[in-house]
Amino acid sequence: MKIAVDAMGGDFAPAVVIEAVATALKELPDVEILLVGNLPKIQYHLEKARLKESPRLSFVHAEEVVEMGEPSTNAVRSKKHSSITVCAELVKAGKADGIVSAGHTGAAVAATKVRLRMVPGVERPALAALLPAIGGKFILVDAGANTDCEPLNLAQFAVMGELYSKFFLGIENPRIGLLSVGGEDVKGNALTKETFKILSKMPINFIGNVEGHDLFNLGADVVVCDGFSGNVVLKSVESISHAIGYWLKEALMKNVFRKAGAVLAQNAFKELKNVSNYEEYGGAPLLGINGVCIIGHGASTAKAVVSAIRVADGFARNALPELISKRVAECGIATAAHIHETATETSAEK
Repeated sequence: MKIAVDAMGGDFAPAVVIEAVATALKELPDVEILLVGNLPKIQYHLEKARLKESPRLSFVHAEEVVEMGEPSTNAVRSKKHSSITVCAELVKAGKADGIVSAGHTGAAVAATKVRLRMVPGVERPALAALLPAIGGKFILVDAGANTDCEPLNLAQFAVMGELYSKFFLGIENPRIGLLSVGGEDVKGNALTKETFKILSKMPINFIGNVEGHDLFNLGADVVVCDGFSGNVVLKSVESISHAIGYWLKEALMKNVFRKAGAVLAQNAFKELKNVSNYEEYGGAPLLGINGVCIIGHGASTAKAVVSAIRVADGFARNALPELISKRVAECGIATAAHIHETATETSAEK
């Protein structure tokens, strides 16, 4: 499989991305990598990593990059030669099988949505974040691709999450919950109430509403929400994880006896840290687009980028877009989104 890697995406790019590519080429012998970025700007890092002579590495020049503070629409309007847009073009042209980027999430969503379009029957893409819970993991979808959603969008997100959980986590009949403020179907806002009605009629293992305090008790294998709520949950989890680490360290350093105990418990602390370590997951797949795109954390390390490349390779070897299209049709929630996306692409390129 050929994976297009955005060399310019991420807080520590291009150095950590190129370091990750060097590692991935050693650890993933069946993967070819197309490194996309501004070649003059990454030349030093390429020489340092000694990547010039690798037979499974190709370079694709991209003059521009969409910076974190820019509007996501710049990826398809004013910066058509940005690294993420070029990555999307490579997949569209059949020169790459998937994309990995730790850059601007909105730009990645916009570029892939316009260039690759949606799978037939799906209206919007969704980010599927894999989060730890007591006794396992659960998928949060959407984790930030869509701030405003309609009930049908959430119903389609449920199908995407179901297939991700089934085929990539090995859960035979995933329990699907709807994030809300109460367990009863009458609780929530207009969006969740209407979504509840749709999900209840679908041939899925819908278990009803899931409240915030049930998320990490593994109350559901897939938790569905709009991207605004999902991103708040995701960022809150990251924040509380850092805060707990700080509080724990502060408490353990108060006296010599606690310090001694901390030394003895070092392995336990390492295991605790790994539970919420995003480096192991690499990034979140952008589901619903007609292709493979893994979006990494902005602060991704080299290890995280390697994991993202591995995940992208796994997705590319499975026909997930086709499965999603078929499943939304089976559930009676398919839309004519592909027609809309064709019009969007034409308009954006004018």
